[in-house]
Amino acid sequence: MKLNIKNETGQLKSVVLGQPNSLGNPPKLEESYDAKSYFSIQNNIYPTETDIVAEMNAFEQVLLKHKVKVYRPEVIEDYNQVFARDVAFVIDDKMIISNIIEDRADEQEAYRKIFEQVPWRNIINLPETAHIEGGDVIVWDDFVFVGTCYSQDYRNFKTARTNGYAIEILKEYFPKKRILDFELKKNDTEPYKGILHLDCTFNPVGKDKCIIYKNGFVDESDYHLILDIFGKENCFEVNDEEMFEMYPNIFSISPEVVVSDKAFTRLNNHLRDVWGISVEEIPYREISKMGGLLRCSTMPLVRE
Repeated sequence: MKLNIKNETGQLKSVVLGQPNSLGNPPKLEESYDAKSYFSIQNNIYPTETDIVAEMNAFEQVLLKHKVKVYRPEVIEDYNQVFARDVAFVIDDKMIISNIIEDRADEQEAYRKIFEQVPWRNIINLPETAHIEGGDVIVWDDFVFVGTCYSQDYRNFKTARTNGYAIEILKEYFPKKRILDFELKKNDTEPYKGILHLDCTFNPVGKDKCIIYKNGFVDESDYHLILDIFGKENCFEVNDEEMFEMYPNIFSISPEVVVSDKAFTRLNNHLRDVWGISVEEIPYREISKMGGLLRCSTMPLVRE
């Protein structure tokens, strides 16, 4: 397999889509490792496996419709494998194997057959203390945007998934990239007050546009830097409620086509009517209750 990911929106050729089968029992409150799941468990609205399977199948059908080759991880019995994005991610022709949190460590074994198709020279295994997850990494041509947490309480946050050491390692492996780190607000139990991954507060679409949530950043200057890079007129700004619903976390099949939750009326209308982007709408409300959405469910391998 010849990996190629230069940006978030190039024509998608192949992707790993997460696995909805055999999720096991819903987690207990103390077992949750993100604020949205905590909220869902607390309010007795955590999704059923039947609903998750239906939503992921709808996503797969859209990908196949656009002639995308779809890989799936092996099924691990009684284990949540919906969010493929964080197990590994690709920059250019290199696959970086994430050091994901301990709660999800077993997931990587299910990707072995996929990893084996990548030349070993193109796989990067990070040092054990370099923590990073794919949801925090957004590739955009010469830029790599990375969400992180620099708080002294880093180890106390289950939602702190990417540390400064991992960013330094990325800079060593990709010296020609402009790697920009953005500190994100963190909260393990209140989804309105924290951001799990960068793609929950910022996501490029089209050729020069983005979706952004201003209040996800610790430092407002990071938000303004993104506005400077993309141009304010090219940024769709979401409010608190839309961030909670996970508006930024849609998925691009190409610069002209995105997959979005059909509940995102304001965003979808803007994408179509203002930016001229075709929107494939599918139901994804149930999966959103587990702290991720469409981008989180995917691990792109090859884009044109």
